[in-house]
Amino acid sequence: MGGLKTKAVDVVVSLDGIGPCVAVSMKGTLNAFRNLTNRMEEAVGDCTNIHIAYPALVYAFWNVLRANRQGPVPVNTPEAIGTDENGNYKPADVAVDSDGSATSQIQRYHFALEGLSGRSSVREEPSSYEAVGMTLVEADSGRLGGVFPDYPEAGSPLLVDRMFSALYEQYDLRFIYQAPALVSRTQRLEWAPDSPALKKLPVEYAPRIAAG
Repeated sequence: MGGLKTKAVDVVVSLDGIGPCVAVSMKGTLNAFRNLTNRMEEAVGDCTNIHIAYPALVYAFWNVLRANRQGPVPVNTPEAIGTDENGNYKPADVAVDSDGSATSQIQRYHFALEGLSGRSSVREEPSSYEAVGMTLVEADSGRLGGVFPDYPEAGSPLLVDRMFSALYEQYDLRFIYQAPALVSRTQRLEWAPDSPALKKLPVEYAPRIAAG
């Protein structure tokens, strides 16, 4: 339940007797990148709505965008993405220029998303997320489904690894260090070093392993 309306959030971690502690809202974007900054209103509204009801919630927004490269549209392209008269992506639908760099519209969106992230206290603006992530996913047949490696650039707070690190850090600060009486219920679980489950984890997952 949000403060203004009900809202379905993609991933929520809730603890009995405490309520929602961590949440991640995801959005996929295929095209019309020139309108991305206009869609920020939706992200701001969702964040405010949820934080009004749950001020302590550690909330992240993760936007995954299709890395449409300037030039011919691949065969597997969804029908929703139109082409020009030569079968190329329309300028508004291009995320990556012919030289391999992110387009200006993607860079502007990155800048806008940075301004939405970094909430570190329950007393700060409810319209800001604790963390924000931005990922470009390859659309060409030879790279289909892979992460576009060159943007966001190294050091960006919107890199997905940094997004999750910020999310976990804020959870620890808010629900463990600032509430020591609840540690037995809020402390994050740790894997045993010799757990057989660790042998089956995806390679990109770094487990939290107990010391000793």
